[in-house]
Amino acid sequence: MSVLAPARARGVRGWMRGKNLAPYLFVLPNMLIFAVFTIWPAFNGFNLSFYDSSNGRTYRPVGTGNYTNILSDSQFWGVVQHTVLFTLGFVVLSTVLGTALALMLNSQRRGRGALSAAYFLPVLISPVVVGIIWKAALDRTTGLVNQVLSAIGLGSPGWLVDSSLSLISVILVGTWIHLGFYAMILISGLQSIDTSLYEAARMDGAGVWQSVRLITLPLLRPTLMVVIILATIAGFQAFDFVYTLTGGGPVGATTLIIQYIYENAFSYPIQYGLASAAAVILFVVVFAVTFVNYAIGRRSESI
Repeated sequence: MSVLAPARARGVRGWMRGKNLAPYLFVLPNMLIFAVFTIWPAFNGFNLSFYDSSNGRTYRPVGTGNYTNILSDSQFWGVVQHTVLFTLGFVVLSTVLGTALALMLNSQRRGRGALSAAYFLPVLISPVVVGIIWKAALDRTTGLVNQVLSAIGLGSPGWLVDSSLSLISVILVGTWIHLGFYAMILISGLQSIDTSLYEAARMDGAGVWQSVRLITLPLLRPTLMVVIILATIAGFQAFDFVYTLTGGGPVGATTLIIQYIYENAFSYPIQYGLASAAAVILFVVVFAVTFVNYAIGRRSESI
């Protein structure tokens, strides 16, 4: 006790002298901004989910009534189904095409920078603008895509007005927006792999596909898990480009969970409490899915 007490006192004095305090002071402004604009609204939204605010001004406590109403709402379960299908398609396409694009760009000796910038460009464009552009391009009668398909005899599919095609169109546009971002992450993972492994494999007679299967994919697994987690979160939070592309139609076929929350919160009748409860449910689902992905990734790394 007499030995530990002076050591503890020296540690406190070191802190007080600011020697160990400097890193915390650097991050303090960001932490304050994060607390004010993220943590506080999140807690406020969670609290609001237990109130009825049908007119947007008065609040009446309803306990878990908003959660009960949402879970018994058939429209909510339809929206959940669309969101899960969109997220699955978006994650699979983003991961597979992002990996293929990263492999292609990583093996490119000339013009890799220009090609990377070209594929990354959609990430820099506002999703709202992307939705408007693709809405014009996929128009059934005047869109560029159908004009090309008609010219080669493939007809004029109703990409945005046919309920069997609209969700696929939204998934493809969403993948197009984010593909460059995920490819850049995967390229950084590819460049961290020791090239001497490929040379040794080539000397042993391994082909390109064997090198990819036995060296690239196993060593790229941590980066792939990062991409899958980021794509899963982005999939569940998709809204802006979908709203400008289809408005949730036709007949609600592309209405995702964020649009459901937005319309309950800001369309008549205003239901802040109901929207907050839906947002809390979304948070729980995203957190659970992310945690499962992370746990699977950690387990596969330890094998």
